[in-house]
Amino acid sequence: MIIQAKSAVIAGALVGDTWVEISENLIRSVNKGVNPSPDQIIDGVLIPGFVDIHCHGGGGKYFSALTPGEIHSVIETHRGHGTTSLMASLVSEPIETIKEQITRLKPFYERGQIVGIHLEGPYLSHARCGAHDPALLVAPDLTEIKELIELADGAIKMITIAPELPGAIEAIKYLSAAGVTVAIGHTDGAFIDAAAGTNAGATVVTHFMNGMNKSLTEGSFASFVVADDRLAVELILDGHHIAFSTAREIYTALGSRTILITDAMAAAGATDGSYTIGKLAVTVKDGEARLESNGALAGSVLTMDAVFINAVDSIGLSVKEAVAATSTRAAKRLCLKDRGDIAVGMRADLLSFNASTSSVTLISE
Repeated sequence: MIIQAKSAVIAGALVGDTWVEISENLIRSVNKGVNPSPDQIIDGVLIPGFVDIHCHGGGGKYFSALTPGEIHSVIETHRGHGTTSLMASLVSEPIETIKEQITRLKPFYERGQIVGIHLEGPYLSHARCGAHDPALLVAPDLTEIKELIELADGAIKMITIAPELPGAIEAIKYLSAAGVTVAIGHTDGAFIDAAAGTNAGATVVTHFMNGMNKSLTEGSFASFVVADDRLAVELILDGHHIAFSTAREIYTALGSRTILITDAMAAAGATDGSYTIGKLAVTVKDGEARLESNGALAGSVLTMDAVFINAVDSIGLSVKEAVAATSTRAAKRLCLKDRGDIAVGMRADLLSFNASTSSVTLISE
């Protein structure tokens, strides 16, 4: 199949007329100019599929769902909005429940329908629990973590840990050595804790400026994150978790380290109404999800096409920068070498971005 585009983002640059040949879901050639007989012509910018490394649910369902059909519906909801590579994030639950959820998700990882599992909990700070049930939060236990890693058999790709907790540094060292990406977040720690976690092997900050002390004063957690370029930072670009003006400032300072995520809960791609996160009641109103108990933000209702459009329209990123922030950097951070760019040998995960209609369309072979 030959796809002709008026423009495309290739190797980090926005270029003109481009045609791409794909077959068996792989990119076979990337060419400048106009092909005389393309199979499909797109009038938008050809960009790689989105890579979302932090997503809990969508379409009214969660990755913690009890049936394969419900899990599949989450994947399809986000694929319909351009996410071709998706990490299945799980919130804090009792360890035995997490094990059951991992077991249900493993077949989806083995079939390539998700790129892995992200455990966002239970190794989080009570003081910065956000939408996690504080009664379920525990300090990292290495024996327990090894059991989870063994059970997942390669499916766990990322774990969020508050680095100030007892046992956290030992856990981070173990996980990093085992090839699991460690994110630091939901933390009440300070500069010294962020430094210890990073030195132990952490490479990502879970939703930067949420679930943490936002102060940039000397000695703060955030001040270390800003200063240390070993850390990639997740940002939730919905205007609720952080103002778009703040997001613009963060991107100006940390652009090449920024990965845009959804942190989506079940209402993403669905409607406002009553939901839960774990067992906690959530109300979604006007596209904003909050716990009924205390009004805390409870994930987002974002899909990655909305993230991309917000990046361009609301914080002023160029199309090529928005591609880097929604696809390329996430793929590189997770060592997904076959996606995140439009290049020969890469997966044919392709989208069309139409600036005039502020829309993103999935291109199917």
